[in-house]
Formats: sequence, structure tokens, C-alpha cells
Amino acid sequence: MGYLSKSIEGTKEIGKQLSKSGHRVFVFEGELGSGKTTLIQGFAEGLGVKNITSPTFILMNKYPLKDKRNFCHFDFYRIKNKEEAMFAKDIIFDENNIVCIEWPVKEVIPGNVVKIKMEVVNEDKRKIIIDYGK
Repeated sequence: MGYLSKSIEGTKEIGKQLSKSGHRVFVFEGELGSGKTTLIQGFAEGLGVKNITSPTFILMNKYPLKDKRNFCHFDFYRIKNKEEAMFAKDIIFDENNIVCIEWPVKEVIPGNVVKIKMEVVNEDKRKIIIDYGK
């Protein structure tokens, strides 16, 4: 499934829609500046979480949800090897967590994930390709 977002607000709206999909683990790929964090901000808003920031330097932010689950946002851009990402495996596989992962490390990703690829079209437009898998 593909989308063309023409604004930050449009990208966030796609993220809100994605949060209603019923899936639990989402991985985001795309070059720097392609809108991954913006899409995840919209995703979080769809879950009722406001004002999220990118965890680029701390690797993970965890937000409690009203239904007793957690929203976990990972950014593995700074990870140099799979061993550095292993701390996340239990969190990612925990059924009580809804997880978004920027720059995924395959060794800590379950098989049943939603894959989102972001591409810069121009300064304002982003192409968003969503693969829900099987």
C-alpha cells in the first residue's frame, strides 16, 4: 500500500491511521530526513500520546497507554552492531508493547512486523510504502 504525503500534517495523519491497524510492531526505513519520526509522532497521537521526541541518543522512549500497554519508540541509527540492540529484544517481543523502530536491526525484530519505507520526493512530499506482510 502506498501513500504520497504532501505535508508534515499529512504524514502525521497517515501515522494516526496506521496506529489503528491493530498490528503491534512496526519498522521504519528511509534516509535521514525522510519523515520517519514525523510519521511516528502521528502514530503516537493516534494512540493518545502527545509530544514525543526522537530517541536518537537514548535509543528508546517508553510511553504508558490508557489500556495498561506501552508505546515504545526505538531509534537504532547509532547502533553499531547487533549486540548493542539486544537489550530491546524482550521489550519488542512483549505483547503488552506497541513498538515503532527506526533503523531496525533484524536480529531483534519478530517475523510478523509491518514494514514502512519512507522516501523523499521533494522538500514537501514524502512517499510512504506500507507492507503489512502476510
